[in-house]
Amino acid sequence: MRILSVVGNRPQFIKSGPLSLALQNRVDEVVLHTGQHYDHELSQVFFDELGLAPPKHRLEAGSGSHAEQTARMLPGIEAAINEEGPDLVLVYGDTNSTLAGALAAAKLGVSVAHVEAGLRSFDRTMPEELNRLLVDRVSVLLFAPSDTAVRNLSAEGITEGVHEVGDVMLDANLKLAPVARRRSRELEATGVEPGAYALATVHREANTSQPALTRIVEAFNALEEPVVFPLHPRTAAAIERNGLRLAGHVHVRPPAGYIDFAALASQARVVLTDSGGVQKEAYWYRVPCITLRETTEWVETVEAGWNRLVGTDSAAILDAVRAAAPAPEHPALYGDGHAADLIADVLCTIGGE
Repeated sequence: MRILSVVGNRPQFIKSGPLSLALQNRVDEVVLHTGQHYDHELSQVFFDELGLAPPKHRLEAGSGSHAEQTARMLPGIEAAINEEGPDLVLVYGDTNSTLAGALAAAKLGVSVAHVEAGLRSFDRTMPEELNRLLVDRVSVLLFAPSDTAVRNLSAEGITEGVHEVGDVMLDANLKLAPVARRRSRELEATGVEPGAYALATVHREANTSQPALTRIVEAFNALEEPVVFPLHPRTAAAIERNGLRLAGHVHVRPPAGYIDFAALASQARVVLTDSGGVQKEAYWYRVPCITLRETTEWVETVEAGWNRLVGTDSAAILDAVRAAAPAPEHPALYGDGHAADLIADVLCTIGGE
């Protein structure tokens, strides 16, 4: 069986690592990197740290509007499908790379498998929500990370080809978290002490626009504890463009690789983020999370008491950070760390291994 795997950003590199390993010697996997994330710290470093083979196809799609970025990806993905003749195209998550991969495959009559299917924030102002809805509609295999995701699909009339498998990011977390906790170079670089700082990430388009960005920066500047802030290129450009200044206790860092970021996240007192993947990572590290959004697709982390949705109001962010504390219980969420094996078994069964 031949599979074309389409990846393009940090979370997808992390998700693809365990699954590519599980598929080794069982299928012929070809990897295509769309170039949605193209900075070394957001791209190549993950291939290096996760032990991934170099992608056979690189599109260098770069940045731009959603229409521009998706449109640049489609011809390259279509060409790769025609060249490789895969039995199936595998896509991850909810990015423009996910949508482009699914659309190109579906229009060529090639089956689509969606890892992380069924997630819903029920907020259609989010581009990611639209991508999730569209990709799930054209997929023939839908690998859901939770029973909530399965129920979401069922409510939309999608029941065929659905498999609850857990989250492949948990597979990577369990493998690499012990390594990450022993790494201290990022903490040493900023001079912060374990358990005595906030870790922040901001990258979503809505939060790098005004007035949200100013409110977020004001909140970070008003916090009493050190803030470690690995800066996404989009966010850095927006801060400079709007003439914003970060206080001295906000330690700006370049985007971190998987292990360096895990070292920071696992030893923080609290995490502030607008990323879906970071919400889960904070949960698995048992670190309280403050989500700078009004909605989340990872509702289980909120229900468990480890994640709080606050939006971008400065006062709400400050209040939430000051009150952040571990919840009394920490239920197992998103599987048991064997999602990649379960997905590989389904793919290989269908492929006639």
